[in-house]
Amino acid sequence: MKVTVKPFGKLETGEQVNVYTLKNKNGMEVSCISYGAIIKNILVPDKNGNVKDVVLGYDKLEGYVKDSSGQGAFIGRHANRIKDARFEINGTAYQIQKNEKENNLHSGTPAYNKVIYEADTFEEEDSVSVEFSRLSKDMEQGFPGNLDITITYTLTEENEFVMEYMAVSDKDTVINFTNHSYFNLAGHNSGSVLDHKVELYADQFTPTDDELIPTGEFCDVEGTPMDFRTMKKIGQDIHADYKPLKQGKGYDHNFVLRPNQGEDAELIAKYWEEESGRLMEVYTDRPGVQIYTANNLEEDNAKDGASYRPYDAICFETQNFPNAVNTPNFPNAILKAEEEFNSVTVYKFLTK
Repeated sequence: MKVTVKPFGKLETGEQVNVYTLKNKNGMEVSCISYGAIIKNILVPDKNGNVKDVVLGYDKLEGYVKDSSGQGAFIGRHANRIKDARFEINGTAYQIQKNEKENNLHSGTPAYNKVIYEADTFEEEDSVSVEFSRLSKDMEQGFPGNLDITITYTLTEENEFVMEYMAVSDKDTVINFTNHSYFNLAGHNSGSVLDHKVELYADQFTPTDDELIPTGEFCDVEGTPMDFRTMKKIGQDIHADYKPLKQGKGYDHNFVLRPNQGEDAELIAKYWEEESGRLMEVYTDRPGVQIYTANNLEEDNAKDGASYRPYDAICFETQNFPNAVNTPNFPNAILKAEEEFNSVTVYKFLTK
């Protein structure tokens, strides 16, 4: 196990950005950068030992600076959507940036994937880690409270990529972190994932209006194209004549995960690409996961000269439910002052 640090470029401000590469003995590598705590590469062997990069992204810093699709991004202070870009805490109304029609998507400026983080590295016998940290100041993006953030990325000898989030605020605030990596287990530049297969342990999803804001209802997946409880091809039902899929131009929905039986992250999804044999298991302690099939992706000049198009990847955004801060029957979205927020999500890579 080892971690290496190299320069990745400089911002126009002159700030240095480094790339941190975590390697284990199985040929797996994870690279992330101090700009945005972004996951740049995940290199994973297939069933024959051939290694490919399975996350979309860019070769150069400039790509991530210009990126608007959230490639590999750490998202906060509130991932996903907030209706009317407005919420109340303790009777005080807060208006944040309207960046998706009248609503807010993935918070505002500066986005958490567009700022520099301090970094420390750690090497253990069976794991290596990089820890990114930053203070998000009171009213940054329009959210109350000085929020101390720590994101720790760890690679283990079991091919587990562990993402741990920790935060503490000096005021009551809204919190909902996620990672927005786009996965293609055949390789980042391999085209459509519609023939790849997913299994998802969710009996319900949260239907939305036409602007993809949850209505507050819970809909059973049984008998609908949203049912992934048995592994099936991503593309099997994606073009079905079904209102939620037409609204999102594919899957862009929050799935209600089965109640967590303990404090540890539990297995919530499997993603499999048959030809390579690569299998990714997703574990989390969060109540929901946004499944997004890159429906709006249009990107040229990506890694290795690749171009990315809709359905060339899938995201597993573990999270609280969208607009939970304005929806009383959704899980709590408020972090109380001086209370510590902790969450973990694991992407584990195997072959089958």
